[in-house]
Amino acid sequence: MTIKVNIKQLGKKKSKIAEAPFKLENSPVTVKELISEAVHTCVTEYNHRVEKGEAAEPLSAAEINDMSEIGKIAFGINYSGKKANEAAALENALQSYEDGLYRIFIGEYEVGELSDNIELNENDSVTFIRLTMLTGRMW
Repeated sequence: MTIKVNIKQLGKKKSKIAEAPFKLENSPVTVKELISEAVHTCVTEYNHRVEKGEAAEPLSAAEINDMSEIGKIAFGINYSGKKANEAAALENALQSYEDGLYRIFIGEYEVGELSDNIELNENDSVTFIRLTMLTGRMW
């Protein structure tokens, strides 16, 4: 199953959001299954890149500009060569969702608890929004 995930382009002042295709092995029925499938896909792709040992490609001037706006210029390479642990990543993702650190929207509608049923169809638009905790005083 292929869905479309909305991704904010880093460093863009106009907060440009683009849809990117995202493949899931199975069609999820609950919120927990959606998170599990997303984690599985991401960890598999990450570990595949680590195994291949991809070399760094030169950055374009536009990429350097965009990255400089967010304060970090990087090639996106895992220099340690360590693979991700899927079980630990899944546990972290589920706990983070329960703690309210991010929200998930399918189309315009927010999904609920981990055990809630969802209806996800081919090419549906899914958005993961990470919430940022603010610190400091109000006065």
